[in-house]
Amino acid sequence: MSDSELTYKVGLSMVKGSNRNLILRMEEFGISPKEFFTLDTPALSDSLGLSSGTRFEKMDRDEALFKARKEIELMERHHIRAYFILDSDYPVRLYQIENAPVILYQLGNTSLDSPHIINLVGTRKPTPYGISFCKTLVTDLSAYFSDLIVVSGLAYGIDAAAHTAALENSVNTVAVVAHGLNMIYPAQHRDLAKKIIASGGSIVTEYPFGSTPYRQRFLERNRIIAALSDVTIVAESDLRGGAMSTANSAFSFSREVAALPGRISDKLSSGCNKLIRKQKAHLITSAADLIEITGWQPLGMNVDVTQRNLFPELEGDTKLIYDTISFSADPMQADRIHHLTLLPMPKLMSLLGEMEFDGLIIRHPGNRFSIS
Repeated sequence: MSDSELTYKVGLSMVKGSNRNLILRMEEFGISPKEFFTLDTPALSDSLGLSSGTRFEKMDRDEALFKARKEIELMERHHIRAYFILDSDYPVRLYQIENAPVILYQLGNTSLDSPHIINLVGTRKPTPYGISFCKTLVTDLSAYFSDLIVVSGLAYGIDAAAHTAALENSVNTVAVVAHGLNMIYPAQHRDLAKKIIASGGSIVTEYPFGSTPYRQRFLERNRIIAALSDVTIVAESDLRGGAMSTANSAFSFSREVAALPGRISDKLSSGCNKLIRKQKAHLITSAADLIEITGWQPLGMNVDVTQRNLFPELEGDTKLIYDTISFSADPMQADRIHHLTLLPMPKLMSLLGEMEFDGLIIRHPGNRFSIS
């Protein structure tokens, strides 16, 4: 039986040296995931313009493909889906970062392209002050945004408080983990993970089955927490820790960062206070602060927004995309726009993200777009 297209895509993520840049290079030179594995080494290297020092040897590619076949079997058995970086359903926010994973695995069916996504992170040993903030913030935001999604890392402390606050308010929550989906770490959060899935939330990771957690993977995981969200919110944190890593990642992605201030004598507020002092984070104390930071328009509230030009002056590919979408009476899927404009999918998704940010288009569930 021949391998499926998904097998080749998953296999690509398992090849040593594979990353976003390689995949985009393959797209640029017209090399499909299947051809990556079927071409002989010299032909592949010539097709991609690779030097002898970066050759992908056939033996290594065959080993990655063998692992991918096993992974596909486990995915099917456990109802796990995989997003490949060039596919139209790959999370738009995640695609925009330079070190986006080639594959993202998801257990659950939460839309990772919801219009309103935040992440809440912080210390593993929070005070009642930090826990109360998480609960109040999520409760208040849930009243304004029915499509709100809360992302965190399933760790002890603020992470667990964020997931729990979402569950208590019937808000979908996504846990980004630093290991394969065959396990839950910490093990004490298995029940929490089950509740997340049962409530309509998800657990996601870039790591295949059997991958175990260790320090470097937690740091790598933090960039995904930051990238999936519109804003990173640090509830309580020391000067060092995972939450500061997530905040710094978000800042480097030019995403909004907010931090809960605390007394200068409180060690667990020292990280938050530093982020605010260094102007890496907005000061946040309430849902109203977050709405002001993000510019989101709450349902049923009259919030002043900048008047948009009804006939924006556009040019080049942006105008092509805008005109293509405007001819459709219904929201248009990204792959349909791709077929009509003939723009490479990575470039198209990047431009769509920029146009959405500029208020030119509206993104709907399922990667569908309409004129705003």
